[in-house]
Amino acid sequence: MDKFTQHLGVAAALLQANIDTDVIIPSREMKRVSKQGLGEGLFANRRYTLPGSREINPNFVLNKPEYANTSILLSGANFGCGSSREHAVWALKEYGIKAIIAEGFGSIFYNNCIRNGLLPLVLSEKEIAALTDFVWSDPQSNRIHIDLEKQQVTASPGQIFDFAIKPEQKEMLIHGLDAIALTMKLNAEISAFQQQYLKTYTWLN
Repeated sequence: MDKFTQHLGVAAALLQANIDTDVIIPSREMKRVSKQGLGEGLFANRRYTLPGSREINPNFVLNKPEYANTSILLSGANFGCGSSREHAVWALKEYGIKAIIAEGFGSIFYNNCIRNGLLPLVLSEKEIAALTDFVWSDPQSNRIHIDLEKQQVTASPGQIFDFAIKPEQKEMLIHGLDAIALTMKLNAEISAFQQQYLKTYTWLN
């Protein structure tokens, strides 16, 4: 899994509540047998003019030249709600999204992000509005900086917002650990327990 410590990137605002996983990637875009190629289907119903087509919709924010190379999304409450499809996270990652700043997340989607090295962080509506105002005039120059170690989002010297994240989730992202790798960090303790357990219950040998 990719490590996430700090990131400076172009941010695009999709300021809507309840953007569900079917909006993020429609079910018809999930026919591949691997994760590769899913980025093409990201927000397909909005990026393209017709269902199933690849004709670009020039009005969609990610298709606008000023938002080229967007790697941070700003959004509303309950982002990633709906079905539990992990394809939504895979599509975001392949497109190049590194972090999503929203008022809240669907719980399964949030955990899928953590397990795939994509940072989901929660800020208030007011803080997200301030970030949006900072970005909109010149997205390529007015980039947002995220420092996971300090747990801070910076738009300008006077706009620094703190965010919360659970310690184990922070560790997974900073060190690039999936759930199995995080458990294996306790391998010595697990082995010691196994040996002591077998000494106590010798009939298991």
